[in-house]
Amino acid sequence: MKPLSVPERLAKNRFNLDEEESHIEVNQEIAKATGTGRALVACCPAHVYSEESDGTISVEYAACLECGTCLAIAAPGALTWHYPRGGFGVQFREVSSFHLNKPDRE
Repeated sequence: MKPLSVPERLAKNRFNLDEEESHIEVNQEIAKATGTGRALVACCPAHVYSEESDGTISVEYAACLECGTCLAIAAPGALTWHYPRGGFGVQFREVSSFHLNKPDRE
């Protein structure tokens, strides 16, 4: 059986959107001053961040995979990020065969 592509695997995930509360906020001043905004746009595997024509960074938090890549590259204070409230966010539906076949470690 041919392995699924990354887009096919990601399509199996479910997203339970919290329409009342975003779990991501960008401090526009710090993001612009430090270059973090462009770095967020470039590094996010889910394309959550985009740069507007005025240089501000938009956030489409509904697509967030909760991987933490943005936290790893953001300048201090540029990003406020926390996991979504209980019951909200991404629900992964595919488990890699690597994880299923991994031998137990002693």
